Amino acid sequence: MNVRLADFIRAEIEPILQDWEEFAKTILHARYMNRAGLRDHAREMLLEIADDLDSYQSKSEQAAKSKGCGVEDGSESWAEVHGGDRQTSGFSVMETTSEFRALRASVVSHWIKAHATISGQQLEDLTRFHEAIDQSVAESLEQYATVKEKKTRLFGAMLVASPDPIYVLDLEGRFAYANKATADLFALESAAIIGKSTFDLGFPFASDFQRNLETVIAEQATYRGKFVHRFASGQGERFEYLLAPVLDEDKNTEAVVCMSRDITEQAIAEEKIWHNAHHDLLTGLPNRRLFLDRLEQEVKHAKRSGLPLAVLFLDLDDFKDVNDSYGHEAGDRLLFEVAQRLGDCVREDDTVARLGGDEFTVILIGARQHQDVELVAQTILDALTIPFHIAQQPARVSVSIGVAFYPRDASSPTALLEAADQAMYKAKKSGPDRLCFYDPSD
Repeated sequence: MNVRLADFIRAEIEPILQDWEEFAKTILHARYMNRAGLRDHAREMLLEIADDLDSYQSKSEQAAKSKGCGVEDGSESWAEVHGGDRQTSGFSVMETTSEFRALRASVVSHWIKAHATISGQQLEDLTRFHEAIDQSVAESLEQYATVKEKKTRLFGAMLVASPDPIYVLDLEGRFAYANKATADLFALESAAIIGKSTFDLGFPFASDFQRNLETVIAEQATYRGKFVHRFASGQGERFEYLLAPVLDEDKNTEAVVCMSRDITEQAIAEEKIWHNAHHDLLTGLPNRRLFLDRLEQEVKHAKRSGLPLAVLFLDLDDFKDVNDSYGHEAGDRLLFEVAQRLGDCVREDDTVARLGGDEFTVILIGARQHQDVELVAQTILDALTIPFHIAQQPARVSVSIGVAFYPRDASSPTALLEAADQAMYKAKKSGPDRLCFYDPSD
C-alpha cells in the first residue's frame, strides 16, 4: 500500500513533534519556552506542508519553490509567523534555520523507517517535501529580516528622539555609538565622540566611570551611578547613569550601553526639602532634629577617640521684652542676628543650633577643661552684650548658659542635653549673663 507523505505527516505528527521538542532543548533561546510556544508553529507548518503536498503543482511552480520562490497567495504563512516570532524571541538566524533542519530530519527519518523502499509517487512527495521546507525557510528568514529591520528602525527612531543621552561603549571604554542627545550634551559632533573615551574627552569623572564600566564588563551586571559635571553645552550639573552589558550569542560581553539622565533640578529640590526639614527656617541654623543627630554622631566619635565634648544650652533672658516692645517681626530679626553672632563665636567644626523659641545650643568638640568652655562662653556673652539695632532702636538681651560634659556628666545625647538644660536653669536663677556647669548634686 502506497501511503502518501501528506497523510503520513498528519498521522505521525505527534512522534515527529516529540523529536522536534528534543532538538529544541539544545537551542539556547528555546530552553525556557513552554511546550505550546515550541510546538504551535511546527504543527501548523507541517499541516500546511501536508496540504501543499496534496495540491497540484506545475513544473514551473516546482522549480520556483525549489529556489524558495513559491507562489504567494497574499496571506501570511505559518513559516512567516515562525520567523517573526523567533526574531522577537531573541533567536539568531542560525537557531531559526536549524529548527527547519530538525523538522526536515524528523519527517524524513520517520518516513524512511516506515518505508524501506521509496519509489514513484512517494519519491515525488519526498522531493516536493524538501522543496516545501526550502520555501518555508525562505519565508521564515524573510519575515525574520523584516521584523528585525523594523525593530532596528524603531529603535533607531527612539534613540534619536530620546531626550536622554544614550551611548554604547566598547570593551576599552571607547564610544561606539552616541545618540543626538549625547552629542548635544557634550556640545560635540558625533564624529568627534566616536572612538574616544571619557578620558580622551577630558571629563573629570572619567576614572570612576571607567572603573564602574570594567566592573559591568567583568560581572555582567548592571550598575547605577552618579556624577557631577557641567558640560560645555551648559546643560545640567548632576547626572545619574545606568551601565548595562550587551552579551553576544555565547554570553560574552561585547559592549556596554549607557543611559544617563540630568537630575539637577530633582537633586536641588530634594536637597531643599532635606534642608528645610533639618534647619530652622528663621535663622538657617540646624533645628532640634539635626542637632540631636549631630550630637549622636559626636558622642560616638568621642567614645571612639577618647576626646571629650561639651554641650552648651543657651536661653535669652530678655527676649520677651523685645517682642512686647517692638513686635514679633523685630523679635524674629533679633533671633536671626543672635544666630549670626553665635556662629562667629565658635569654630567651623562646632555646631550651633536653634531648638525653638529663644533657646540655642552649641556642641564644642574637644573641650577638655572648664577654662576652654569658659573662654567660648565669655566670647558669646561679650558678643550678645553689644546692642542689637532692631526697628531703628537699640535692643539689649542677656543670656543664661548651661554646660554639660561628655562623658563626665552624661553618656547619651539625650541625657547630655538634659544635663546642660538643668545647668542653664541654674544659671538663669543666678542672674543675667551667667554661666553654670552641670552639677548632679544640685
